[in-house]
Amino acid sequence: MATFQDFIFENEERDGIRFSWNVWPSNRLEATRMVVPLGCTYTPLKERLDLPELCYEPVLCSRGSCKAVLNPLCQVDYRAKLWVCNFCLQRNPFPPHYQGITEQHQPAELIPNFSTIEYTVNRGAPTPLIYLFVVDTCVEEEDLQALKETLQMSLSLIPQNALVGLISFGKMVLVHELGAEGISKAFVFRGNKELNGKQIQEFLNLTPGAHAANASNKFLQPLAKCDMSISDLLEELQPDPWPVATGKRPLRSVGVALSIAVGLLESVYPNCGARVMLFLGGPGTQGPGMIVGEDLKEAIRSHHDIDKNDVPYLKKASRFYEGLAQRAAKNGHTIDIFSAALHQTGLHEMRHLTMQTGGHMVLADAFATTLFKQSYQMLFGKNDKGEHKMGFNINVEVKTTRELKVAGALGPCFSLQRKTPNVSDTEIGIGGTNAWQLCSADPTTTLAVFFEVSSQQGQPPAGGRGAIQFISQYQHINGTKRIRVTTLARHWADPIANIQHVAAGFDQEVSAALMARIAVNRNETDNDGPDVLRWLDRMLIRLCQKFGDFQKEDSNSFKFPDNFTLYPQFMFHLRRSMFLQVFNNSPDETAYYRHKLMKEDVSNSMIMIQPYLYSYSFSGPPEPVLLDSVSIVPDRILLMDTFFHIVIYHGDTIAKWIEKKYHEDPNHENFRQLLQAPIDDAQEILATRFPMPRYVNCIHGDSQSRFLFAKVNPSQTHNTMYGYTQEGAGASVLTEDVSLQVFMEHLKKLAVANTS
Repeated sequence: MATFQDFIFENEERDGIRFSWNVWPSNRLEATRMVVPLGCTYTPLKERLDLPELCYEPVLCSRGSCKAVLNPLCQVDYRAKLWVCNFCLQRNPFPPHYQGITEQHQPAELIPNFSTIEYTVNRGAPTPLIYLFVVDTCVEEEDLQALKETLQMSLSLIPQNALVGLISFGKMVLVHELGAEGISKAFVFRGNKELNGKQIQEFLNLTPGAHAANASNKFLQPLAKCDMSISDLLEELQPDPWPVATGKRPLRSVGVALSIAVGLLESVYPNCGARVMLFLGGPGTQGPGMIVGEDLKEAIRSHHDIDKNDVPYLKKASRFYEGLAQRAAKNGHTIDIFSAALHQTGLHEMRHLTMQTGGHMVLADAFATTLFKQSYQMLFGKNDKGEHKMGFNINVEVKTTRELKVAGALGPCFSLQRKTPNVSDTEIGIGGTNAWQLCSADPTTTLAVFFEVSSQQGQPPAGGRGAIQFISQYQHINGTKRIRVTTLARHWADPIANIQHVAAGFDQEVSAALMARIAVNRNETDNDGPDVLRWLDRMLIRLCQKFGDFQKEDSNSFKFPDNFTLYPQFMFHLRRSMFLQVFNNSPDETAYYRHKLMKEDVSNSMIMIQPYLYSYSFSGPPEPVLLDSVSIVPDRILLMDTFFHIVIYHGDTIAKWIEKKYHEDPNHENFRQLLQAPIDDAQEILATRFPMPRYVNCIHGDSQSRFLFAKVNPSQTHNTMYGYTQEGAGASVLTEDVSLQVFMEHLKKLAVANTS
């Protein structure tokens, strides 16, 4: 018989959805006592090879307040040619072209295996994609040359019918014309003056709305028509000519450049799939959105400065970029930020630009690095059908049966403010609506959606199952309109009488991913790290008390059901992670890490929360080992994947053998192969992960090994007795952090304590 775990993975493969609880508590009070909220992760554009595509409009429920789509959970009267909506119980006649259906000849929408289905609908002419490059020229000549080559290469990856445009900026902002034959023409704007959308329209002589021909000819043209022209313009880009005095930063007009990009697109191409791709080599130092002053003596803000409120530009810059993000999102335009600098560039203030518009954020040291080049190239990766893996303007609407209400969503989206009867008054994340928009998404972009059980105690839900339907309308990469519909149901159970049934449906991985998003959101809104950690601890203790099996005051008697046992461990690693601990990270790095956690799917989120550790040794094939200091032994090579870093660590003995060049001796071919194995495995991850992780190759004792030591559970520290060279002993970690073992002992004591 298939296990619950098999059921969970099959559903994720088929529908791109995983629930924290797969058996739902039957009343509101008991649902609140479950500690981990009822929620799910939803990947709207999850790749599926066998997804049925139907070339007609979906059949909708005729009740105006419902409009749910015909699905396999509906009751059907084949004789009368009627179907009963499973969300509002309305009886609906089938449209005329369904007259031939019988139980033996069912349409695809009614086949149980097709809980997810996709419609291709013909509504208006297909709209072209738009790529608007916004290029920082305040960078070293060598770095700018590398960026120019990367952008020119990417022109061969963009569809020929896509529209492209170019804005470059330094002290001034230049909007380049693409239609000027034989001469380079550009509109020049001062970088220290704030411009509103109307002024940008007037200065650029744009005709609002109707995708005006004169405007698109000047600044945005089909690539097929302007390939040579934009290639030449990129080639002619030079480092910003304005001199930079000693002890000063270059004047960089990031805010005005982005403001013009957003204004240009919203005037001429509202509600079309578009990407504003910002290539940034340093912080904005003048005009709106300024991050730091021109003087180098003025240090860019740190987490410590933010805590002390010693940040003269932060609030104003954050407000400015948030306003731009809202304008871009409202028009369906995505903003990507490629930050390439050894110092901070202002990602902390600009994080709303990518989060609200579903854009990508990439953090590299320079445009000449492989990390930037490969990450940028992967953005244009193609699927088996030869299409780019992205969709635009994805409207996600959630329908529920009456016992459920929608509490909110967390992810790279914004609210469409549709307050329907199935919207809860309790808000988690972006609440008060049952519909959200993602300006763009790829096959791993994932929303977290939260629900509230609305049935009261003593009023059990009608029917044995509750149902949810996700309707995602989006612009396909080829310009056509698609509607993807996923409908699923789960059983109700009374947690008082059937606690074991509810417990059996707990999914600890997705629950950890959902709690991580809630914790990061609390950190962003309340900005109080210790409070969030205390909240996580309280929730974990309550979960242990609710589902643990124990005798009061006896911590040794504590037992968790099998499908809960890893959850405390996930919380332990989440508490220590860079999502909640900002020590040793800049505000920009923290913004980047949190951005990725808030948009990735469950498997990627779990790598971020609890990194994977693999061991390579002569005693057998590579194997996963505990993320623990006991795994760090002298005669092993370790490969750690944190999602953001790939670390290959050579134990002390291995490092000495490398020093003696044993791997170059033909008699030690097996040692050479042992050294090569983790490198090959790392290359496989580096080739497929977006953005490309940083690659760290280190040996025991060098400074780079800190990446590994910071992540492992410190079961042995400098305060314990064991030595690294002793047989079977792992390395000791220099930390005052408690180990997982101490954490678990403490947790059990608090869980079994008699609090009544």
